[in-house]
Amino acid sequence: MSVATNSTKELLDTPVLKSAISKASRRLMPMLVILYVVAFLDRTNVGFAEAALEVDKGITAGAYALGAGIFFIGYALFEIPSNLLLTKFGAKVWLARIAITWGIVSACFAFVQGETSFIILRFLLGVTEAGLFPGVIMFLAAWFPNKVRVKMFAIFYLAQPFSQMMGAPLSGWLINIGDQVPGVAGWQVMFFVEGMLAVLAGIAAYFFLINSPQDAKFLTKEEKRALSDVMALEDTVKEETGPRGVLASMRNGRVWYFTVIYFCLQVAVYGVTFYLPQQVAQLTGQKVGIAVGLLAAIPWFFGIFACYFIGKAANTVERRRRWGTALFISTGLCIFGSAWAGANQLPALGIIFITLAVCSFLSTGPICWSYPTAFLTGTAAAAGIGLINSLGNLGGFVAPILRTTVNEVTASDTGTMGVYALGVLPFLAALLMFGTKRFSNKADELLGK
Repeated sequence: MSVATNSTKELLDTPVLKSAISKASRRLMPMLVILYVVAFLDRTNVGFAEAALEVDKGITAGAYALGAGIFFIGYALFEIPSNLLLTKFGAKVWLARIAITWGIVSACFAFVQGETSFIILRFLLGVTEAGLFPGVIMFLAAWFPNKVRVKMFAIFYLAQPFSQMMGAPLSGWLINIGDQVPGVAGWQVMFFVEGMLAVLAGIAAYFFLINSPQDAKFLTKEEKRALSDVMALEDTVKEETGPRGVLASMRNGRVWYFTVIYFCLQVAVYGVTFYLPQQVAQLTGQKVGIAVGLLAAIPWFFGIFACYFIGKAANTVERRRRWGTALFISTGLCIFGSAWAGANQLPALGIIFITLAVCSFLSTGPICWSYPTAFLTGTAAAAGIGLINSLGNLGGFVAPILRTTVNEVTASDTGTMGVYALGVLPFLAALLMFGTKRFSNKADELLGK
């Protein structure tokens, strides 16, 4: 074990560092969670408008699937450039800029006139949001040591269930309220209001976020030094063993390995998320609105607890591998179960399976991101994390198209076969996650085995 590893272990046990981490968590994490709450809401609220857009604007199921997925094309194209610009301008400015611009685009969905404008705006939403998620991952990797990073990632990931738990009823409520206003459709009110929430979050982020520990006025000099020292030692270890520079990172085999894992995860995430309101409505025989919104919030409510407690428990290399493998298997099985329950008209069982699937894939995300942040730093981190997130998120492009295509080919009126297709890839991810036992990072030695 290296001297740097021993030194870092000693630093991790000091009360000063623990105090610094606690203060940083309380100050930074709420704002980051709020940013991702509104981002995920604006990314997925289109599911509540699918039926209304078809009736009001003639947007077909195929056009909806293309629009839902093309978001990730714009996202992928601009992800790495956005990440590199974040390293130039700093998280404070860049994350605020991202939130404000995507909020404006999201609000513009209220003025959609047909399939063309819908698809263009979905693409622009991906362009403007590009860099948010990997930017936050880089930001957290610069603030929190490897030992506690999965816990911080898990707290950040709580934004997804919070977004869906609160956002599903909010979207349903806004649609119901908007439908009562003469001359305005409910889905238009939903898009505009939720887009403006992102703009407000971006303005707040500029005042709340801080680029580095050295700029943090809420830390004492001793706390700044302790946090900076441990992060510097970890960066030294990464530079010794990991790729250096943009091109080296993009050629690195481990980066591509985790890209495939993340792609499989995102197919499951968005395969469920984009169609959750319709799946719940189909299971219960109700129209999409406040009642369906409340039921659709149930899986995300339980996902909050699963994400936090599993993220807290996965604090060693071996535990991360075991939890990650088991959670991917659980995701695939539960997606299969939800399709079977729907085909057999078992609504309660269907919602239970959906809830378990959501708990599983939400808890897997923080574990996945603990691996690349353990060996990437500097511009290599900006490029590598951007590559993993951008290409991995193409799973969100593939998921709705895969589901729709399989349903059409198999003539599945209930959509069951499309859901089955989405449940296959998590099993591949489980095999790859189990295979991470052959990877060894010096930074991981700090966690223990």
